[in-house]
Amino acid sequence: MIDEIVKNINEIKTYAKLNKVPIMQDASMDFITTTITKRNIKRVLEIGTAIGYSAIMMALADRELTVTTIEKDKERYFEAIKNVKKFGLEDRITLIFNDALETSIDGEFDLILIDAAKSKNQEFFTKFERNLALNGVVITDNINFHGFTKMNPKEIDNRNIRALVKKIKNYINFLENDVKYKTTFYEIGDGLSVSERRID
Repeated sequence: MIDEIVKNINEIKTYAKLNKVPIMQDASMDFITTTITKRNIKRVLEIGTAIGYSAIMMALADRELTVTTIEKDKERYFEAIKNVKKFGLEDRITLIFNDALETSIDGEFDLILIDAAKSKNQEFFTKFERNLALNGVVITDNINFHGFTKMNPKEIDNRNIRALVKKIKNYINFLENDVKYKTTFYEIGDGLSVSERRID
């Protein structure tokens, strides 16, 4: 059984590499699954399914955990369906084919994972924070964006990347100054932010 799981995970990683589908780095995935265990997270909302890798890994971390995940790319969405079925997780992973910003989600979640269009991180956060349980946490991936957010914008030649990096930096600034949340930044994988409601 474990051998089959490892084989299927490796197949997803190989597909992602061959088809240039960005999936979460191992270190970031380990951090999130550890967080799930430590915080006894049972309900996850994921913005950005891609091919289902992170949703599957989170579901494998806890047999009672359920994931609702949203993806707007049709090809990736159907690949995610195949991958979820391969692991027999259809009853615990709900896949939604839509633009997350046009999707209404009911209920509360212990973890909201933002891993979609980086330019829209703040919009995702603002839209879905109402779905965050009182003691829940919002994790955003790719905060460093391949190291570009650490660079002087003048050093970035590509205009589109420069504009995207500006939006990510604005999101970081938004998190740092949001009085409702305490955000911790981690130099793990491609950079992670972890935001929790301030109780005081």
